[in-house]
Amino acid sequence: MSEKTVLIEPAAEALRDRFIGWQCRLRQMAVREAGGKPSAGMRPQVLSPVGDELAAAITVLIVPADPGDSVQLFRYQVLRTEDPVERYDKGLEFLAANYFQQPREFSDVMTALFAANSELADQLLKLGQCRLIFEQYNQSYRVPCSVVQFAQDDPHFQATFWHNRLNNPNLPAGVRVLGFEPDWRHASVHDSK
Repeated sequence: MSEKTVLIEPAAEALRDRFIGWQCRLRQMAVREAGGKPSAGMRPQVLSPVGDELAAAITVLIVPADPGDSVQLFRYQVLRTEDPVERYDKGLEFLAANYFQQPREFSDVMTALFAANSELADQLLKLGQCRLIFEQYNQSYRVPCSVVQFAQDDPHFQATFWHNRLNNPNLPAGVRVLGFEPDWRHASVHDSK
């Protein structure tokens, strides 16, 4: 499929559903087989709208369309113990159970956490757009996105912040959460056998 191709709505929706299902499967494997370590397919390359590389890889999260329950659970796990190992293990237990079992429960807006002084975050916000290239196994997705910064009280910020606190109890002050909203009509998938 050419990058110049514009998908009609049903095809764009089908591509979105296929991508989110793929992301859920990758994340299930990561939590069950790799101790939660993000795999290549969860760490897209970031290109400018004209194709210049901005970052070789960033880690993105997928967030439930209604993140309230997961925010509460992540926050509870972080605050209930000072032991980072116990916190991490309980978080993995939750994610490995059924968190990624229902792809339709996830928003297609992806998030990423950045330091307060991140030049990449500044650059992405200035551009307002980017292209994320996801590759793992025999699949590659090229997903153009608009880029926004979430306020601290936004559910996307909260879900991303508390998810990251499970893994890193020493997050620095002033972290920022950017959102990547896909343009599925201009996205593409490539399968290589």
